[in-house]
Amino acid sequence: MSVKKTSRLRRAKRARAKISELRMNRLCVFRSPRHIYAQIISPSGDDILASASTLEKKSKSGATGNIDAAGKIGKLIAERAKKAGIEKVAFDRSGYAYHGRIKALAEAAREGGLEF
Repeated sequence: MSVKKTSRLRRAKRARAKISELRMNRLCVFRSPRHIYAQIISPSGDDILASASTLEKKSKSGATGNIDAAGKIGKLIAERAKKAGIEKVAFDRSGYAYHGRIKALAEAAREGGLEF
């Protein structure tokens, strides 16, 4: 595994340990060069309560790996969380830097009504 990926996973592990202490639902984000994925995971870590990604037919119109697509996914995950009765989550950026697509997704989710 590359040093870059190892470092990201180490940062993610540290953040997830802190979130697990808080016993909150977490909004977990994964990005690849082509797509972005978001899931709301239960405090126990074994249930996916809501999810959204650019792979879905709804989100596939246009580019799927840019800031605009991340914003759409942020709004979609917030909408699905509200439907599931979730209002407050902990943001798990999976070790990625908080800028670009990750920041766009987080801001769109906040605008959609999620608190974190």
